[in-house]
Parts: sequence; structure tokens; C-alpha cells
Amino acid sequence: MTQTTVLVPSSKERLRAGARNGSPALLALVALVGIFILTVVLQPGVLSVPGLTLTLMSSVPLVFAAQAQMIIMSVGDIDLGVGYLVGLVTVIAARLLTEHPVLAVLSVLAVFAVYAVIAAVVQRRGVPSIIVTLGMSFVWLGIGLSLSPTPGGTTPGWLAALSQWRPSWIPAPVLFIVVATLLGWVLTRRAKFGTRIRALGSQAATLEKAGVSLVATRVLAYVLAAVMMVFAGLLLASQTWSGDINAASEFTLMTIAAVILGGGSFSGGRALPIGTTLGAITLGMITVLLSLINLPSSLQSAAQGAIVLAVLAGRIITERLAR
Repeated sequence: MTQTTVLVPSSKERLRAGARNGSPALLALVALVGIFILTVVLQPGVLSVPGLTLTLMSSVPLVFAAQAQMIIMSVGDIDLGVGYLVGLVTVIAARLLTEHPVLAVLSVLAVFAVYAVIAAVVQRRGVPSIIVTLGMSFVWLGIGLSLSPTPGGTTPGWLAALSQWRPSWIPAPVLFIVVATLLGWVLTRRAKFGTRIRALGSQAATLEKAGVSLVATRVLAYVLAAVMMVFAGLLLASQTWSGDINAASEFTLMTIAAVILGGGSFSGGRALPIGTTLGAITLGMITVLLSLINLPSSLQSAAQGAIVLAVLAGRIITERLAR
């Protein structure tokens, strides 16, 4: 009788594996806590339900958009059109949703269809995603400017009321952030197709040998990401009560940074919803902190970039020590 020897990882190996997989999100959490403490020192009123609501409100659309970027990056791609697509959704919400709801819904469905086509082109033709999505970003910008050359319009009452919802027992943004994180977790970690999406970014050949359609998997990933971007745009429109194609222009780079801060990878194969959320909130809190210290706007981007680089440097050091 042949005996099979099962190799059980040692405690040290398990500890290193846990540190390697969890350290990115942990570093993002440490950075977030540090920034939050500084914010509280400068503005103690933050430690209240209204204070946390105001502080975290702007992070809600960013978290949804970051989860969308995470899905795209998990298959090894990058979407450079996130910012203008989120902005376009705010324009659709303000210019079409009230007076022409059917046209607004058809517009959103058209966005999903376009993302499906983009995914098919990237997979079948081998065109780099950054090229296709960069080109589409200008398309979104052009459509948005055609619908609304200047910021304006009015969002529906039910959408505006969403941002005014203020439960007394918990900051409303926390609930929205939890919902975004749970959606990202269910889509990429819990659902069966989430495993296929991650495998597409790291083991595409193996996935194809298993009989799974790579085109269908990438299309699914892109469409799911588009759904999250639409949520981000609607939530942003609920806060601004108007439409502006440039309302989220900075989201493109911020979502990429949030995914990387949270432990994601440019090469794909990794989807860490909690880490991505922590990265997005950290970036949002940095903006709040820099505003509280009255740093000139010309220097805020530089300071934000320096903090992000410091956290990423800590991630690289931690991962090397964990090997």
C-alpha cells in the first residue's frame, strides 16, 4: 500500500504567508488610523456622528469607484476612464433622470454594453486596456459636455434625499462604505465567478484549459465594474445635487492608488475589497487633513503623493521581510 505524505506548513511559514497576504491592508489601516488621529487633534468635533458624516461623506463615491477599479485590476487591466464615466453618470442623473427617466436608464444600459465590447476587444484583439479605456475617457468627456456644457441640472428628489439621510446612531457614510465593501467582497471573493475573474489575471492559460471562456469572464468583470461606477456616480450626484462631467476627474488616479494601497497588484490575480476600501478612505482622509492644516492647494497634491509613497514603501519593506 502506498502512503501519501502530506506536508503541513510550519507555524513560521503560516505566519509569513499571513503577513504577506494581510500586511498591505494592515498598513493601509495603520495609515488611516494615523491620519484620523491627526484629524481629531486638529478638529475634535470629528468624534461625533455629524462630524464623521461630514468627514467621510466625500469618500463614499470614491470607495465604490475604487471597488470597480479593483475588479478591473484583478484581471490585469487598468481603467483610465473611471473619472469621466462617474462624472457622466452625474450628468445623466441631473439632466435626464428627472425629465426623461427611460432615456436615462437606456443610457446606463448603453454604458454596460460599451464596457462589454471593450472587454471583448481587449481579450480577443490583445489591445492594452489602458489604450482602449483612455480613448473611451475622451468619449465619456465629449458626451458629458454635449449633455451639460456647464455644471448644472437637478437630481431627482429621491436621489437628493439619499445624501440627506442622517441616522442618529451611526454616520450614514459608514453604512454606504460597508455596502460597497460587501459588494466587492461578494463579487470577487464569495461568488464562483469571482474566482474565475481573479484567475484570469494570474492563471489565464489554466483557466482556458479548464474550459472557461476568457472572453465571457473578462466581459463579466468589466460589466460588474461598470455597475459599481454607476453607483459611484449616482451617490456623487446625490451629494452635489447637480451634474458635472469633471466632478470626479481625479478619481481615475485615486482609485488606482487606493487599490495598490490596499494590497492590489498591477499584474492582476488579487482582489482585496477591504484593503481597497481602506486605501480609498485613507486618500479621502488625507484631503480632509490637508484642508484642516490650511496647506495651499498648490501643495496638497504633492503632500498627498508623498504620503501615498510612504505607505507604499512600508508595504514593500513589509512584504520583503515576510518572505
